[in-house]
Amino acid sequence: MNDKNQAIELSYYALYLLKQLKENHPDRATDTDFINTRSDHAADIYEQSRLEGYTPEGAQELAMAALTEGLHFSKYNTVIEVLWNEFEKEVDPGNAPALAQKLLPALEEVFSRYSLSDDFAYTSGYSRLYTELTGAVVIYLEAYGV
Repeated sequence: MNDKNQAIELSYYALYLLKQLKENHPDRATDTDFINTRSDHAADIYEQSRLEGYTPEGAQELAMAALTEGLHFSKYNTVIEVLWNEFEKEVDPGNAPALAQKLLPALEEVFSRYSLSDDFAYTSGYSRLYTELTGAVVIYLEAYGV
């Protein structure tokens, strides 16, 4: 419901994208322009693909690829992974998501040194990023605590 108590209707693609953003890119979950533009584009791709003779499954696959393009690698989830794996004694696992959101602005300089892409987690650069993030979190926690 919005401020005027009217139901907001979201398409399948918008709902799917919103769920993905909340789980993986919470900083973008309130970007309604992004969500609407991306979900409309996915719906258009589905429709056009069906008109071109794709099966429903094939058209859906193309639409979902367009919907999630550029969103497969998550800075947020990477920071959570670092917190869970490297700081399990300092950070309660249940608090890691909130701390990750708090840390993201401070870690942006580290992320900016890498060309992040959908498949970045499968590159050799990922382990370097992970190591740098671990060091940056150590420095942050020493300076500010949990």
